Order: sequence, then structure tokens, then C-alpha cells
Amino acid sequence: MQTVVTDSPEVAAGFINRAGIVAFPTETVYGLGADVFRPEAVARIFTAKGRPSDNPLIVHVQSPDHIGEVATGLTGRAAELVEQFFPGPLTIVLKKRDSVPDIVSAGLPTVGVRCPAHPMAAAFLRHCDHPVAAPSANVSGRPSSTDWKSVYHDLGGRIDCLLRGTPSTIGLESTIVDCSVYPPLLLRSGAIGLESLLEVVPELVVATTCKPGEAPKSPGMKYRHYSPEASIILVESPPETLDPVPPSAWIGLSEPPRGAAKSMQCHTAEEYARVLFGFFRTCDAEGIHTIWCELPPEKGIGRAIRDRLHKASGG
Repeated sequence: MQTVVTDSPEVAAGFINRAGIVAFPTETVYGLGADVFRPEAVARIFTAKGRPSDNPLIVHVQSPDHIGEVATGLTGRAAELVEQFFPGPLTIVLKKRDSVPDIVSAGLPTVGVRCPAHPMAAAFLRHCDHPVAAPSANVSGRPSSTDWKSVYHDLGGRIDCLLRGTPSTIGLESTIVDCSVYPPLLLRSGAIGLESLLEVVPELVVATTCKPGEAPKSPGMKYRHYSPEASIILVESPPETLDPVPPSAWIGLSEPPRGAAKSMQCHTAEEYARVLFGFFRTCDAEGIHTIWCELPPEKGIGRAIRDRLHKASGG
């Protein structure tokens, strides 16, 4: 299969409307989408990514007005979250409409819905006939793609079209809040931190990970994710030196230790989030054996970084 690379949201949407699958930019990470109401197209997403079928997808809408096409129950706290954070890096889980195929929700009675803030994503979704179901545009289990070249590296020849946009400005997947239950549950941390969410939903509870045999209610809860080929070591502060053989890399907020073959000192947690997955991919391309990752303070987006690092390390 030849993957068409285009700069035109309208051209990319044409593939969606013809039951194709398309990678597209968002402010969080690149997504791989299909028409939510075409189960045969959605099935191709799972095949292209090698994604487990019990891992639900997030539905992307062009504006909050379109949430009702796929979900019900946009009242109370859910409506308040939408008013405060849509469009943006937040997914809310609601009761799904019967018209949403089970392959999208992994057989669950709920569905996650998001309205991206990225202007190219918004233009793309406006040209699509229906909302778009989309996970991240990468091989399942590997670091998410935050630029179009990473998408092409993973999925070129497996997908119909790649909408070429700018690199993702956030770099981590969306925050997910389950509003189908009370009290609402924080299922996945993201750029919208727990502190900001509690200002809108004071009763919000942080969910635990899935128990064995339990179906995940959102992406990122069950399987190992975001993992580079290199081994990952998590530390609260840097060691003085790293053994130069085999080659090791360092990423964190602190000054890199001596002996690192490659290093990235981030000045803010936001920068750390933005560059993390790209750094993982670069380390793999350069044959790095071990990546030492400093755990940032557990506040704001730092909570999300810690979550991704623990999952990437298999923890």
C-alpha cells in the first residue's frame, strides 16, 4: 500500500469519508483515525498498529456540539469540564450511543470523546462526514509519534494517508476523565493536571490501573506503552557518572551525569513532556542501550510524565 502524504486537511478527510485510515496531527500526539461509524475501517487501525482489540479508542469531534452524535449524558460535571477545557487535551468518558460500533468502545457501554485544539486537526475534522475514532499513530507499545516523520517510520505503507503537520506542542496523550460514573474518575494523567481538574470537579478520584482480566475503560490503563527498544532506568536524581559502555543516555530536569553518550536537560516539565517520546526514538536510532530518566515532581504535567515513564519501563 502506498501512503499518501498531504498538507491538505480536505484531501486527508476524503480518505476518511471513503473508509480509509488517516494519521493526523493534534496538540497532544499524532492520531490514526477512521470514521467512527465504519467498523471495517476502524478494524484496519487495530491491524496497522498491532493494537489489542480490548483497548478502546477515543472519538475526536470537531466541536462540543458534535459530542451528542456518539455519546449521551453531557450534563453536570461533564458539561462543566467541556466548557472549561474543550477544545483541548482532555478526553471525557460518557455513555455511548448504540450507533457507535463495539469495536470502537472495546465492547464497553462507554466511549471517550475529545475535541482537539490543533488548528489542522480542527480543519481535518470539519471536512470529515462523521466523528473520527483514533488512537495514537504509532506501532502499539512503542513511543507515541509527535511529528509526521515518526508516523511515517512506523506506519508508512500500512495506512492510506498521512496529514503532514507541525510537531505536537504538548507531546503526551490527553488527560482522560470518566464522567459516566460518580464520583468522576481520573483514568489517565495529561497536560491538564490534577490540580486544574479539582478546581472544576472537587470530588474527582484518581483511578487505579486495571486488575488482571479487567477491561480497560480508556487507553493506557492495561498494556505496556510508550516503550523504546532501549532499557529504561528511573531515578529521582541523577547519578554522578554513567558507564560509557554500553552507551547510555540521560533525560531529565537536572544537569546530565558524566559519561552519558546522549543527554537532554529540560528546563521545564512542559519541555520534558514535549521532547520525551522524540528523545526515546532518537536514542533507538542511535543505538543507545540504556536511557536514564529523571522522575519530575508529581504536580501538573509532571504527574503525566511519571505515568508514561513508569509504563515505558514496564512498571
